[in-house]
Amino acid sequence: MFAAGPAAADGDAEGRAGDRPPKDSGRRGCRYVIRGGAVMSMDPNVGNFAAADVLVEGSKIVDIRPRIRAAGAGVIDARGRIVLPGFVDTHHHLFETAERAFLANGLLLDDHSGSPSASPNYGEHVLRGFARNYRPADVYINSLFAGLSQLDTGVTTVLDVSQIHHSPEHTDAAVQALVDTGRRSAFGFFEGDGRAAARYPQDAYRLRDRWFSSDDQLVSMVMGGELHLGRQVYTRAWAIARELGLRIAAHSVGSWGMRPVFDDLAQGAAGVEVGPDNLFIHMTGMSDRTWRRLRDAGAQVSLAFPIEMTMRHGTPPILKMQQLGMEPSLSSDVETTMAADPFTQMRSAMTMQRMTVNQMVLDQGDLVPPNNWPTPAPGTPELLTVRDVLRYATVNGAKHLGLDGKTGTLTPGKEADIVLLDATALNVAPLNSVPGAVVSLMDRTNVETVIVAGEVRKWKGQLLGADLPRLRRELETSRDYLFAATGLTQDLFAWS
Repeated sequence: MFAAGPAAADGDAEGRAGDRPPKDSGRRGCRYVIRGGAVMSMDPNVGNFAAADVLVEGSKIVDIRPRIRAAGAGVIDARGRIVLPGFVDTHHHLFETAERAFLANGLLLDDHSGSPSASPNYGEHVLRGFARNYRPADVYINSLFAGLSQLDTGVTTVLDVSQIHHSPEHTDAAVQALVDTGRRSAFGFFEGDGRAAARYPQDAYRLRDRWFSSDDQLVSMVMGGELHLGRQVYTRAWAIARELGLRIAAHSVGSWGMRPVFDDLAQGAAGVEVGPDNLFIHMTGMSDRTWRRLRDAGAQVSLAFPIEMTMRHGTPPILKMQQLGMEPSLSSDVETTMAADPFTQMRSAMTMQRMTVNQMVLDQGDLVPPNNWPTPAPGTPELLTVRDVLRYATVNGAKHLGLDGKTGTLTPGKEADIVLLDATALNVAPLNSVPGAVVSLMDRTNVETVIVAGEVRKWKGQLLGADLPRLRRELETSRDYLFAATGLTQDLFAWS
């Protein structure tokens, strides 16, 4: 779409749209225009445009409007494309990539039923199985490959819930992978398996000094503060996080037995105080009192709809959040069981909520005319719309990670985290609704161009700067080692 050279565009000497991305994109002084796309900014102060231009200079968005004149700027031809802010995933375990689809049927825990879904399961086979055998090199290649895969789907920002910190070497490998992926990431410093070499949570001080001494970088840090680890551990983790100014993330899963400690948190008896710096993941099976406490404290909630429905975490609590006036961000959780692309997350959220509410409405009638299509009773939750789930996947994700000053919307002055989605493709054309097409029709094949902080990372459907065949071989080598170390036979048909 881009080629250097003189051209006339509305009288400006702009680079002619061609086959190469802008040279030195993302670097200081590099200017280019994303021209003629259907722009959905997700910022009400900027608005939406059936056809408009986005001017990028260095790492920042400079202007958004129709017919921008930018002499000497390069051009990305966005005609027939939808231009959106990059998607944000607020909870993904990147280190588990070698076990993709291993738990296609798997539950969170063994229910002792003898069902094929009970074994293998996540608790026994992943956390207490594979994870204990990871070497730093395995952490690195798994996290890097997962990050590039998500970048390919348009996810420009992620919270890596990294529960693999068996040693400082494991930790540094995880952070290095995020840096080398080259997308915006929040590194979640969670626990490891508790071996003697582990340094959680006190290694946060070293990490802050070595990796996160500046806030002006793509990779930031979040503290894992799991309440189920016991009071001595989580109170220390929360205290360190607040001393260092880090956000705190924690799982909250009733079916894992976490409800009692969250009840203590709500009652002020847990030894820590919940606040707006908290992000809680799942929130399935929690009491009304806990919900109200978190809402009143300004805490955030990340929902992983496909995983929660599939692995028996519990029903995603979207109706409870609507009742309380809260909104979630979206997360992919584990590729051991489900795809990590934003389209899966958005469609799952919308269809699950609408299924539940639609049946609720139908149950208010008797399925016999004229009461077979009843008017929803007062208090019935509103149906989610495509705009709602797009907001969850962009604006809310950035806000929940404390990155809304940098990303989440297309706003002049923010970082240029931008995706171009092909609306001329066979599965989309003709384009009749921008948000409708993105949520209800698109998949990763429509993600044509991905830009992070002004730098083009994917161009015309191809990731740039990544030797994918070599990385895939390294991931396969890691998988082979992990299966052998865990004592599991590799069989392409055994585990599902």
